[in-house]
Amino acid sequence: RGEEPVTPIQSELFALQDKKYRDFHAGLLPTVPKETIIGIRKPAIRGYARKLAGTPEAASFMRTLPHEYFDENDLHGMLINEIKDYSEAVAALDAFLPYVDNWATCDQLSPGVFAKNHERLAADAYRWTEAEHTYTVRFGIGALMAHFLDGDFKPEYLRRVAEIRSEEYYIRMMQAWYFATALAKQREAALPYFSGGLRDEWVRKKAICKAIESRRVDDATKELLRGMR
Repeated sequence: RGEEPVTPIQSELFALQDKKYRDFHAGLLPTVPKETIIGIRKPAIRGYARKLAGTPEAASFMRTLPHEYFDENDLHGMLINEIKDYSEAVAALDAFLPYVDNWATCDQLSPGVFAKNHERLAADAYRWTEAEHTYTVRFGIGALMAHFLDGDFKPEYLRRVAEIRSEEYYIRMMQAWYFATALAKQREAALPYFSGGLRDEWVRKKAICKAIESRRVDDATKELLRGMR
């Protein structure tokens, strides 16, 4: 793999390259080989995605998997975020998620169309959490965290995330993040998971740490959590 663009889209991406940013970003992505990182700041790649979205070039690019560069995966995710039809967005995610190999690409996947389709999204989020692929599971937990801890919350969503059993670091960290966020938004429903409802002790302790560090959790609750460590 050389650091030279081959396709027209790669040429566009390399034109946006920031080598200092690449060196910094590579340190945050331990699972991604540095030579696959072009190094493009998020606003620049997001602007390019908006320009490219809906074109035949974008459709062709999204059919060509796997991509060569991390930044191509970033672009692919941002193109999915721009899709306005729910079924189309889910189909694009189902095609792309098996190729996601890092937390950053996974966590920036957030189609705007999800917000108005919660009824359908809940079932898809459950389906993603049942996958075998690490980042598909992580994405499913993230969808439940982003969309179902406010008005459309149900206690069963907490149970679903608690039931996920994995040795994968990036799944367990997302479980911990989910429960820390749930505690801030749905305190009464979430609190029992901190005192023993989470069977994975590593996840429970990490969730406690994250909740104690959170500005959204009140001091009295933090004191309670310290006693649960």
